[in-house]
Amino acid sequence: MKLNGIKVIAFDADDTLWVNEPYFRDAEEEFCELLKGFMPKEESHKILFEIEMKNLPTYGYGIKPFALSLIEAAILVSKQEIPISIVSKLIAIGKRMLHMPIELIDGIEDTLKELSKKYRLVMATKGDLLDQERKLIKSGLESYFHHIEVMSDKTPMHYKKLIQHLDCNPTEFLMVGNSMKSDILPVLDIGAYAIHIPFHTTWAHEMVAEEVQHTNFQELETASEIIDLL
Repeated sequence: MKLNGIKVIAFDADDTLWVNEPYFRDAEEEFCELLKGFMPKEESHKILFEIEMKNLPTYGYGIKPFALSLIEAAILVSKQEIPISIVSKLIAIGKRMLHMPIELIDGIEDTLKELSKKYRLVMATKGDLLDQERKLIKSGLESYFHHIEVMSDKTPMHYKKLIQHLDCNPTEFLMVGNSMKSDILPVLDIGAYAIHIPFHTTWAHEMVAEEVQHTNFQELETASEIIDLL
């Protein structure tokens, strides 16, 4: 993949800049444990995922929508017999997730520091605006970014709007992220460049089965490899 004309490099946030998904998996496990008296864990986990998918068009992405889905799923799993004490615990799970310490992905700060000397860097992520802004500030990475974009979703249309706002062409835009579905495929679809850096935990909603083979695509193991690639 040749990247000679790149002017803007956009980074996904969750599980690209900092650890995020394992906190959701822990919360799901805690949910299933709290509800095991009403339903086997595997079944309650399935219902929770179905509720999350149903709520996505209404609530969007992030911890607060997830917390609402926890409560709704608990009501369904318990057939409306959920004790208020468990509802309180589910609310506490959501609040705890909002205040988790930021754990940066290995090597990401040094990578941003080096790339920011030559390129305009952008943070382009899904999720709740307040939560993502809070995490960015806590991460200490804010100063490396020229622009912050918290998107309701990541479709080709959303990326086109972002690129237009940044006043660059798709051939000058590179997206770096851990999700093939959100960070890679829609970017390639509009003629831009994409680098996939897998994270060890991936939400089922973000998984894709297809293998990507594209002249504008490359998969790396760590963010620091981007420096040598450019």
